[in-house]
Amino acid sequence: MIELYETQRAMRNMRKAAMQRGVVAILDVGSSKIACLVLRFDGAERLDVEGIGPMAGQAGFRVIGAATTRSRGVKFGEIHAMQETERAIRTALQAAQKMANMRVDHVIASFSGAQPRSYGVAGELELQGHVVTEQDVSRVLSACDVPDFGEGREVLHAQPVNFALDHRSGLGDPRGQMGQRLACDMHMLTVEDTAIQNLAHCVKRCDLELAGIASSAYVSGISALVEDEQELGAACIDMGGGATGVSIFMKKHMIYADTVRMGGDHVTSDISLGLSVPPPVAERIKTFYGGVVATGRDDSEMIEIRGETGDWEHDRRSVSRAELIGIMRPRVEEILEEVRARLDAAGFEHLPSQQIVLTGGASQIPGLDGLASRILGQQVRLGRPLRVHGLPQAATGPAFASAVGLCLFAANPQDEWWDFDLPVDRYPARSLRRAVKWFKDNW
Repeated sequence: MIELYETQRAMRNMRKAAMQRGVVAILDVGSSKIACLVLRFDGAERLDVEGIGPMAGQAGFRVIGAATTRSRGVKFGEIHAMQETERAIRTALQAAQKMANMRVDHVIASFSGAQPRSYGVAGELELQGHVVTEQDVSRVLSACDVPDFGEGREVLHAQPVNFALDHRSGLGDPRGQMGQRLACDMHMLTVEDTAIQNLAHCVKRCDLELAGIASSAYVSGISALVEDEQELGAACIDMGGGATGVSIFMKKHMIYADTVRMGGDHVTSDISLGLSVPPPVAERIKTFYGGVVATGRDDSEMIEIRGETGDWEHDRRSVSRAELIGIMRPRVEEILEEVRARLDAAGFEHLPSQQIVLTGGASQIPGLDGLASRILGQQVRLGRPLRVHGLPQAATGPAFASAVGLCLFAANPQDEWWDFDLPVDRYPARSLRRAVKWFKDNW
């Protein structure tokens, strides 16, 4: 626990140094593609301290380099083959650096998968003085009752979502206010530590410094949800290639995140098996002719399947679009049913607004919004990422929601537990020594 706290603090400092130098790379490591964006910041003078805590600086930015490559060695949003993933990251990074015409040393990365689990934790304490200081905020965050989340898991995000002073709740920044008793609610997201370590090691092998790490479900929500949705309560469903991220936002904070280990690649795999075609052909058929809602015309609309096996009869087949929809729809329904189960478990129906936003590459299947509204609820819309300066037209679609969200996360980070100085009495000496050793070994 203390180890990752120290590591996250070190990464925040690296990020601040990178922003003062003026350039940082964004790396979205997905199951179907790896996207790399190079950001140039408007200058160190904009690094103002705002909001709660010493937030590692906010800045305006512009995208000056962008590149994508087909992902290799990544399954279900987690790295499975280190060398292949390293090669793919190098390919994307070099192309983005060439476009930006400058070298990048620091990178902020996001990943899906790793079996995330959400916890709501709370802490409270009596104030030593009558005015809330930054040290009091640090103390109340440290007083939060951290659950035993098991061996082999680490905290990826730990964000204060609400402060209460005496009987007044819903405070965003309690510093400077008068009171006797300070309480805090914090959302904690844990993931499997091997996923973080593999990603950190892979980035290190690419001769890069890791200046931040985030969950794809979280950053997709930042970019796809508009301000009102983040304030009133909404869910973002990021349908990627190998995994579907689920995140719920309330009062502009993420309060829940989870992942369904299915995505667009599974639909492609079903088409490949159902039509006996190679996966690249299945992907092309899905992209050009796919859908999930059949109409009366689809029986007569024939799709030519051009194979390259050398068998004329097999290579020159044709299937109806209705048959293709019959293959795709059950898998899409299964993914949406799993998402519905996650939302029910999180108590999504109790939120005042129950807006659901679909984004990610697999959300572009025609008719998906209608099917999702029948399974998930009535208020469903398709979301595209917010516009950011300099982003190429090709990178403005739903498939780039997490990459764009990661840009916003880099420029305007929300407060995390490690942005505050941990009180000295919370540092066990042995853990601190282990933290230094772990940091030296991994970074």
